Amino acid sequence: MGGNYRLRQLHSSCPIPTINFKSAKPKISYSSKKTSTSQNNKKLQNFSTTDSDIVKWNIAITTHMRNGLCESALRVFNSMSRRSSNAFVDEAREIFDKMPLKNGISWNGLLAAYVQNGRIEDAKRLFESKMDWTLVSWNCLMGGFVRKRRLLDARSVFDRMPVRDEISWNTIITGYAQNGEMEEARRLFEESPIQDVFAWTAMVSGYVQNGKLDEARSIFDRMPEKNSVSWNAMIAGYVQCKRMDMARELFEEMPSRDASSWNTMITGYAQSGYIAHARNLFDNMPQRDSISWSAMIAGYSQNGCSEEALHFFVEMQRDCERLNRSSFTCALSTCSSIAALELGKQLHCRLVKAGYQTGCYVGNALLAMYCKCGSIDEARDAFQEILEKDVVSWNTMIHGYARHGFGEEALTVFELMKTTGIRPDDATMVSVLAACSHAGLVDQGSEYFYSMNRDYGITAKLVHYTCMVDLLGRAGQLEEAQNLMKNMPFEPDAATWGALLGASRIHGNTELGEKAAQIIFEMEPHNSGMYILLSKLYAASGRWSDAGKMRLEMRNKGVKKVPGYSWLEVQNKIHTFKVGDTSHPHTDKIYTFLEEMDLKLKQEGYISSTKMVFHDVEEEEKVHMLKYHSEKLAVAYGILYIPAGRPIRVIKNLRVCEDCHNAIKYISKIVGRLIILRDNHRFHYFEGGSCSCRDFW
Repeated sequence: MGGNYRLRQLHSSCPIPTINFKSAKPKISYSSKKTSTSQNNKKLQNFSTTDSDIVKWNIAITTHMRNGLCESALRVFNSMSRRSSNAFVDEAREIFDKMPLKNGISWNGLLAAYVQNGRIEDAKRLFESKMDWTLVSWNCLMGGFVRKRRLLDARSVFDRMPVRDEISWNTIITGYAQNGEMEEARRLFEESPIQDVFAWTAMVSGYVQNGKLDEARSIFDRMPEKNSVSWNAMIAGYVQCKRMDMARELFEEMPSRDASSWNTMITGYAQSGYIAHARNLFDNMPQRDSISWSAMIAGYSQNGCSEEALHFFVEMQRDCERLNRSSFTCALSTCSSIAALELGKQLHCRLVKAGYQTGCYVGNALLAMYCKCGSIDEARDAFQEILEKDVVSWNTMIHGYARHGFGEEALTVFELMKTTGIRPDDATMVSVLAACSHAGLVDQGSEYFYSMNRDYGITAKLVHYTCMVDLLGRAGQLEEAQNLMKNMPFEPDAATWGALLGASRIHGNTELGEKAAQIIFEMEPHNSGMYILLSKLYAASGRWSDAGKMRLEMRNKGVKKVPGYSWLEVQNKIHTFKVGDTSHPHTDKIYTFLEEMDLKLKQEGYISSTKMVFHDVEEEEKVHMLKYHSEKLAVAYGILYIPAGRPIRVIKNLRVCEDCHNAIKYISKIVGRLIILRDNHRFHYFEGGSCSCRDFW
């Protein structure tokens, strides 16, 4: 199948799972009859360390406690594989306090429970309540302080220790290294009586984490013994700095590679844009894990290879590898980039089944997917389902409403965000100002801009000033926009001048547009979008000669115009069109529909916006050139093949042109359909002959 048409079976092999949401609460009964010690011991043996059923563990602990078997209850607690709940730690303390006799195991068990659950102050108080702690306990408390990055407390414990072993030294060295205090870490390392492989590795990792690769390599080369962690730490350092040649050299020298070694290299190549190298390593791995698959999915997604990313997601399931949060997040991100809403919904079903949908990490990706796929109502539902929303959750929802043109709704979410205690950040205010810009809320936008520092301690950055220039410019306040640019504490960049150029085009200010464009050309001589904007400005003013000069200048400077494409998803397939496309198998039906629609459009009062054609040709030819733009072809195909009652969602990689915007408004009225168009700037909801942007975009 030739031409520019791409018909792709993205996810037919990924059917929507059938999910039974029926829940059955376990019936738990307690007998008042006491059981023998032998029976209790037998129950204890039945609870393996791999058992994850918290309810059963709770029953076991309670049964032992009710029979007065405190030590047995504590042994059950200590053998649990999951003790992340603070409620269980409190139960352990209750058991501990009721024990008539406490031995070292009892004290150490409770101390470890506090430390493992991050309750370091409780651990500290317990530790200070007695004197004769074992070395294991000293190391446990010090390790807890190190994990909390409370280095002064960790050092105090280290200095007070009556005796130290290699774990003691390695823990404190690691603490200083992880906190960037490499001089003290180095001093302790040199002082340590036992420099084992873990101490050496801690130093290598510390230097790597602090960006000191030469020092890390010096330590690495001096190591008398290296393990896989040492090799992986050094390889990861080179990968982080995108020195893939050095990373590959070490990888090849490594005597025994583990999964982490392969995954680090795959991730490094993928993030550096060498996806073919990453794929080659992946194909040659002796054994893959979920991280390997997720790294490839992320790599393909980040490098714009959406289809390959989704293919890997499907293959990951076929390989019986457990889908983790990372793989779901990458797949959802890919759906966002190509607006594959149906696949995104299928992934949502799988998220529910896997129990991931309420967490921030995956929940935010799901929220972003619905926002970017033009389903703002489902985005709102996904937002509400996130149990513990972080600043990214709120920012995504605000930005989603803003990009869909629902400025007032975006500001409502922002006001609600402030009541939750989550502090707005730089990104929040960018989205808020964008919402005001899209909705033409000049007064509110100005108020938010000038109160950022006072109310939230946020110093306005260049991006915030650019938002304000865009807000003022779109509202026709071009002089105010220029004054703001003159008085801001930064030199305007190409984006700021671009906002002024865009506003000049909207309001027909050719002189100001020329000034902005010339400055942009000096900053970014190959920015094709700015040449196109200025050409449209000339064309709209009837300056055909100048519009032609722009095209000639682009050709002489080697500036290539980004080709415009529009696509939509129909029955699990992505259909892509370009202007005048005739490669689609249903071209005849599409063109016939548009010809018939052209007559109906004229009857409704539609007039072609021929001023947007910046070629000095006859009026009839201009009309013909406008008739078959990519977005019109995509909309026509959607009307023909998407069942009535369902929205038609079209994506365009560039800004929608004025003529298509006007035509699609009329089309939505004639066919009685909701048409949602996402261009590279915002969403447009066409329904009943009007657009959600109110022709302000």
